[in-house]
Amino acid sequence: MSILNVEHLSHGFGDRAIFTDVSFRLLKGEHIGLIGANGEGKSTFMNIVTGKLMPDEGKVEWAKNVRAGYLDQHAVLEKGMTIRDVLKSAFDPLLQKEQRMNEICDMLGSADPEEMDALMEELGNIQDELTLHDFYVIDARVEEVARALGLLDLGLERDVTDLSGGQRTKILLAKLLLEKPDILLLDEPTNYLDEEHIAWLKRYLLEYENAFILISHDIPFLNEVVNLIYHMENQELNRYVGDYDHFQEVYAVKKAQLEAAYRRQQQEISELKDFVARNKARVSTRNMAMSRQKKLDKMDVIELAAEKPKPEFNFRYGRTPGKMLFETHNLVIGYGEPLSKPLNFYMERGQKIALVGTNGIGKTTLLKSMLGLIPSLSGSCDQGENLQIGYFEQEVKGDNKNTCIEELWQEFPSYSQYEIRSALAKCGLTTKHIESQVRVLSGGEQAKVRLCKLVNRDTNILVLDEPTNHLDVDAKDELKKALREYRGSLLLICHEPEFYQDVVNQVWDMSKWTTKVL
Repeated sequence: MSILNVEHLSHGFGDRAIFTDVSFRLLKGEHIGLIGANGEGKSTFMNIVTGKLMPDEGKVEWAKNVRAGYLDQHAVLEKGMTIRDVLKSAFDPLLQKEQRMNEICDMLGSADPEEMDALMEELGNIQDELTLHDFYVIDARVEEVARALGLLDLGLERDVTDLSGGQRTKILLAKLLLEKPDILLLDEPTNYLDEEHIAWLKRYLLEYENAFILISHDIPFLNEVVNLIYHMENQELNRYVGDYDHFQEVYAVKKAQLEAAYRRQQQEISELKDFVARNKARVSTRNMAMSRQKKLDKMDVIELAAEKPKPEFNFRYGRTPGKMLFETHNLVIGYGEPLSKPLNFYMERGQKIALVGTNGIGKTTLLKSMLGLIPSLSGSCDQGENLQIGYFEQEVKGDNKNTCIEELWQEFPSYSQYEIRSALAKCGLTTKHIESQVRVLSGGEQAKVRLCKLVNRDTNILVLDEPTNHLDVDAKDELKKALREYRGSLLLICHEPEFYQDVVNQVWDMSKWTTKVL
């Protein structure tokens, strides 16, 4: 039975079409991976099927009484809400029913016999529903899911706006799982999650009986949990049975067949046009020429989609720094309360280091303290001589109304318009993206704009905080290649071992330094 039907969907932003005449059907128990390059419209598609965005054309139909739960990569949590408040809000519909039940109990005292019967029936129905949905063990369920995702360690009374990106993702994911929806819609759920909780989510999805649609650029994760791939490319949505690796094989064959058919047809068109040009003027061969012209006119011409620009990242190496890059002296990091023991470490020229450990133990805080962006609680960090630091921040807050061109021009005012456009194009952005405001771009496209700033600046150490989040497969591969070739030093926070293993020469596990109970 179909849970979700999408028919003849078309949508765009301004003069930029995202998809045209797309149809899609979701059946019970299907585990779908929705894939495609950055900016192809995956998150837009999710926003349309959840009703957050109205399509330009087409219709979206859900089966009756289906509850969809959506984990949105751009979801916002309100200041003043505690972790417990957010998790309990998963039960809002049941809490409203409890409120109605209390109202009925108050009304029973003054009701006449006829009203009493109707109220008693409604009361019975509500009680049955609350029992069915485990309403009377809500607190136990909140604690159970919070424990599984490591939220109890944070304290359920913590304000959600004080938390890291990974911690907020875990809270939204926990709320979603508590809602027990009939279908899960997950938009890049592994972004900001550490390895331990990615493994937990993988097990959860493998055992999940209902349907889900998953957007992810984490290929090992996709391969483990999905049985269908929907590929979004060139305003189309195509279905492939199997995991991501199988999709790649089938897609490569399909692409090769289309290219071969295109070449054959172009050869035939060329021959037909040549014959028509040579023979239409002669009386004896005019009919034959007309016949071939008709064939040309009726021909369904094969068109090859324009090749998507592949990003190129080449980090520029500046002047050679001193031997010592960073040295800490009893450095204690944190906001208000300490997140680390007193740290004494030394980073020297030529080291490429991955900083790993679970969410919330202070990896980002450590980077910001070392760079002097936030004060440490005690101790100090010395920076070496001649440092040219390139810093990629995990999250950039704010609603950026600059176009990509303006954004880069602010950074490099001496560049010409041509140089700005070339720099952005090199990082995999098309003309339409380049002229758009940064805020309307997808997470991956915004990351490419930020990487563009880094590759056009002389650096001798890169400090990168989760740079792979949101990046598509091509961009991730290119970034990995660029970091391996980079002559400078590297300090990298990343939760994907398959990305950093071939890039770094040391791994620092921050869970050994933290004061938190893990």
